[in-house]
Formats: sequence, C-alpha cells, structure tokens
Amino acid sequence: MTAKYDVKRHFKQCYAPKNTDWEIVDIPELHFLAIDGHGDPNTSGAYRHAVEALYAVAYTAKFASKGDLDKDFVVGPLEGLWWADDMDDFLARRKDNWRWRLLISVPDWITGGMIEDARDTALTKKKFPAITDVRSETLHEGTSAQVLHIGSYDDETPILTRLHHEYLPANNLREAGLHHEIYLSDPRRTDPAKLRTILRQPVEARSSRPGS
Repeated sequence: MTAKYDVKRHFKQCYAPKNTDWEIVDIPELHFLAIDGHGDPNTSGAYRHAVEALYAVAYTAKFASKGDLDKDFVVGPLEGLWWADDMDDFLARRKDNWRWRLLISVPDWITGGMIEDARDTALTKKKFPAITDVRSETLHEGTSAQVLHIGSYDDETPILTRLHHEYLPANNLREAGLHHEIYLSDPRRTDPAKLRTILRQPVEARSSRPGS
C-alpha cells in the first residue's frame, strides 16, 4: 500500500498557515465532498444533519478506496463556504440569514462515480436523508487572502472587518469568491479561546474588470 494521503500535509500552504494577519497565497485546484444549506449553524438541524452526512460519505469513500484501490487517505477537516443574500447580515453575524456549503477534501483519485457509490452505500447503512444531497465539488480559488484565527468563531468579526475595510483596499484587491473557513479544531473538545480556524477569501485586483 502507498503512503496514506493527508491533505493537510500535502498542501501545507492551504492547511497549515502560521500567520495571524492576512497574507496572500495561491490555492490550487482541490476536490471535495459538498452539501448546501442555510440557517444558523448553532441551532439549525439541517446543519447538524449535513455534517453527519458529509462524514458518513467521506469515511465510506475512504474505506472503499483502501479496499478497492489500495489507496488510503486521512479524512480532511470540515470546511465551509459562507455567504448571505445581504453580506451585511454575514458581517453582522445575523446567522439565521446565512447560507453555507460544507466541504470535506478528498484526493483527486476519488472520482464522481466513487462518490455516488459511497453515497449509496452510506445511505443504506446510516439512513441519514441528507446523504442524498452530498455531491462532488471542485474548487480552484487561486489568489486568496488567508489567515489563521485563534479564538471563538464569534470573535472573527474584527479580523474580517480589517480584511474588507483595510487590507483589501490598501492592496487594491476585492473579493472574487465566497468566504471560506477551515476548522482545524474540534469545538466539542476545545476551549473556544483556543479554536484554530483558517479564514480565506479569494481575491482579484480591482482593475481586472472593465469599468472597475
């Protein structure tokens, strides 16, 4: 068997930053399991069910890959793309209005067909209805501002405000994709003050589009 693939080690620039202020990085094309939803992640049953479904399919795909292809991988951390129809709702933490796309990274050898098979198998075993909504997703975020945030999720507002009102204008940049978070800590076992979360925002030069 080949060495176990671990996305956190393979793409350290994406999953192991040490900078606690914004820096520009280049994010390559990556492959994910994905599921969409909306509402407050702290109170929404849909969010909890989506997380359960993602992990069920991820581990089913892992075991199938190990058994059928002799290729094993570490299931990646939970990630999320976040937005709102009115982005003021997002920055002001009005969570009932949030939309989200939850993600778990998988190696590029996990094909769409393998994900479909894993989804069907997981649904048979786990009976989680949300499993039917899990799909494959490819992201190529490219040039992105990224930072390691240490602390409670609810304490992200100051550093996000700095990104949008200071860092991006000072560097002639603007948003070019959805706000991305990568959860390196288990909130069930970690003090909120010690949670480690990667915050990422794809960006582009303000002058890159006509009329800007």
